[in-house]
Amino acid sequence: MAPYILFGLIFAGILHELVPDTIVSKHLGQSSILSVIKATVFGIPLPVCSCGVVPLATSIKKSGASNGSTLAFLISTPITGVDSILATYGMFGWVFTIYRVITSMIISIIAGVLANFYGDKEEAPKPKPTFSMASPVKPSMAMNFSASTTTRKTDEPVSCCSSVASLQEKKPNIFIRVFKYSFGTLLKDISSPLLFGLILGALIAVAIPQNFTEVLMEHSWISYIIVIAIAVPMYVCATASLPIAAGLILAGVSPGAAFVFLSAGPATNTVTIGVVKKMLGLRTLYVYLGTIIIGSVAFGFGLDYILKDVSVSEMVHLHEETSLVAWISTVILWIFVFYYILKPYLIIKKNSFSRR
Repeated sequence: MAPYILFGLIFAGILHELVPDTIVSKHLGQSSILSVIKATVFGIPLPVCSCGVVPLATSIKKSGASNGSTLAFLISTPITGVDSILATYGMFGWVFTIYRVITSMIISIIAGVLANFYGDKEEAPKPKPTFSMASPVKPSMAMNFSASTTTRKTDEPVSCCSSVASLQEKKPNIFIRVFKYSFGTLLKDISSPLLFGLILGALIAVAIPQNFTEVLMEHSWISYIIVIAIAVPMYVCATASLPIAAGLILAGVSPGAAFVFLSAGPATNTVTIGVVKKMLGLRTLYVYLGTIIIGSVAFGFGLDYILKDVSVSEMVHLHEETSLVAWISTVILWIFVFYYILKPYLIIKKNSFSRR
C-alpha cells in the first residue's frame, strides 16, 4: 500500500489547499435531498479520520447545515478519503474500490434523508441580542475608552492583528504548505492507527485456528456478527482498516464481512456516537447507527454475491516481489511513521536529560 498511501497523502494536501473551508459550509444549510447529496460528495474525497471529522462536522452544523447534511458528511468523510481510496485500490483492486465508494455514498445519502425527515427536530435559531438606547454610555467611560485607544496607538504601533499584506508575505509557499499538511498533519494523525492496523491484521491472518476458519467460511453470518460487534465501537481510520480487512479475508472471513468492517469501522466509534447524540439528538443517533449497520451488512452480502467465484488469493493483492518504487515508498513511509510514534518519547527523554 505504501506508494498509494504516499501519493494519496500528497493529493490530499493539494486538495486541502485548493478547496477553502467556507465552500463546505455554504451549500449544506437546507433540509433537502440536494444538500444531503452535496454533503456526501464533499465528504468522499476529504482525507479526514473518524475523530478528525467531528470538529469539522460541528463547525458545519454551527454554520447552519441541516441535521441530514451534517450526518451525511459525518458518515461519508471517514469511510473514504483520497488516500484511502488509492490504498484500497492497491490492496483489493478497482472492483472493490469502486464498490466501496459507491456504497458509502448510498449509505450516507440514505442516512441524511432519514435524518431530515425522521430525526430530531431542529431548534429555531435564537434571535441575536439588540442594543438598547435606554442606557447610554457614561461620559467617563467614553473618555476612558478614548484614552486607552489613544495610548494603544502611540505606545503599541504594532497590533496583534497584522495587515493582510504582511500576512501574505509571511505565508509559506504552497508546496511547503502541501508538504506540511500531507506529511506533518495527516500522516501524523494516521501513523499510530496504521501501525496498529498492520500488526492486528498480521495477527488475525496467522493466529486464527484452521478449524475456526472453516466454520467462518461455511457460516458467513457468524463472521458478520463478529465484525459488526468489533467495528461499531472501535476507532480505526479508513486507511488503517485496510490491513485488518486483508487479515480477516486471509483468515477465512468472506470479502463481504471484511467490507462490513471497512464500512462500519471508520464510520462509527464511541466518540462519534456520543457527539451525534449530543449534537443531533437521540433519534438521529438511531438513524445513524441503524443505517450504517443495516447498509453495511446488506452491501456486504451483495459483495459476497458479486465475488462468489473469486478466490481469496485473487482478492488480496500480496506480492512476493516488489518494485524499486514500492521499496522506496515503504522506507519513506516507515521513517515518517516511526518518527511520529517515537517523537513524544524522545522529547520527554530530552527534557529529563536537560533538567539534569
